[in-house]
Amino acid sequence: MRTYELITPEGTKDVLFDECLARRDVENRYRKIFGGMGYSEVITPGIEFYDVFNDGSRKYSQEALYKLTDAKGRLITLRPDCTIPIARLAATRLRDVPMPLRLFYVQTVYENNKLLKGRSDEIVQSGIELIGSEYKRADFEVMSIAVKALKEYEGTDFRLEIGDVGYFKELVSMLGVSEGVAEDIRYLIEAKNYPALNDLLDSIGDTPVTEALKKLPALFGGVEVFDKAAKLASNDKTREILDNLKAFYTSLQKLDLGDRLSVDLGIVNRTDYYTGIVFKGYLSGVGEAVLQGGRYNRLLSEFGMNAPATGFAVNVNLVAALVRKLGLSPVQTAPEAVVYGEHGYCIEAISYTMQLAEKGIAAENAVFDSFEETVAAAKARGIKEIYVVSDKVKKLTYKDGEYRE
Repeated sequence: MRTYELITPEGTKDVLFDECLARRDVENRYRKIFGGMGYSEVITPGIEFYDVFNDGSRKYSQEALYKLTDAKGRLITLRPDCTIPIARLAATRLRDVPMPLRLFYVQTVYENNKLLKGRSDEIVQSGIELIGSEYKRADFEVMSIAVKALKEYEGTDFRLEIGDVGYFKELVSMLGVSEGVAEDIRYLIEAKNYPALNDLLDSIGDTPVTEALKKLPALFGGVEVFDKAAKLASNDKTREILDNLKAFYTSLQKLDLGDRLSVDLGIVNRTDYYTGIVFKGYLSGVGEAVLQGGRYNRLLSEFGMNAPATGFAVNVNLVAALVRKLGLSPVQTAPEAVVYGEHGYCIEAISYTMQLAEKGIAAENAVFDSFEETVAAAKARGIKEIYVVSDKVKKLTYKDGEYRE
């Protein structure tokens, strides 16, 4: 029988040394950005009841979830999304807190997504949720912070794509198909599987709406997108959506985004809770979106609290890998000093190591049983100083191939 104790599950990996430093650097930078804009950090459980992700706009397919049972036999799941648990939190424990709520998080999500084969099923996300405002100024705030997050590392370039999921939903509503067929259409657009999308729409019929849905993935670019979309199947609702999105696009240009800002009416996120403006952020050198978000005005009502909201999440794994590749993150370095305790002075050596650390000197305690072994190890690692502790402390400095007082 095959055993698996020496490997990690598919979609996961061990994170080591410089990778850890890069990830923590990204997390801490985003914490500073979000906290500086008045957002407070929250942490939700890594496991939630299955029901949290299995109703209304929160419905995830069972295949996408990592499931287990608790001590009472109830079905629970590893958290596949951060926004939904925060909506639950806001509608329960924060129900009586004055609005708006500004919350941020740095948490891991777990999702067995068929679109992500060969990629990570375990992703650290950092993001914000602005709950309690339905006004455009809230969307502008969230998107401005998203731009700041994308611009955080000098030496990287970015682009931001905006759309409105309501446009896709209205077209599907005009099509009059079942929920299952609508999801198939959405999935094929998200997967950019155009041949299969065309085949599915052809089987429904040749109508202005099916033709519009076929062209939806190509409705990408600058301000000209709005004129192209207006010539497709439309009604009062789609025209209103396009007018609102165009005004939003024009206002965002005040952030001096230039050609970094584009319109994409083919943004059709898997999560059904989005109700309006949606957006994605990209960094050059990364082949997928590193940031996703949008407005969700009905999600909290599913937990018994009627409050509009908007927010976004950043894939910390992707950003950390990029900044590490570009040499923009901290790297692991050897300690400045090693402390060796003569026989009988081991505890004193450990105490002295701690004293050096408190002074800001990176040091480590030698665990070799001889001074010669300590010297050899320090030399191999490029450590410049050795402190020898006995009834007094002696400092040796590396010079001309040896350690001297």
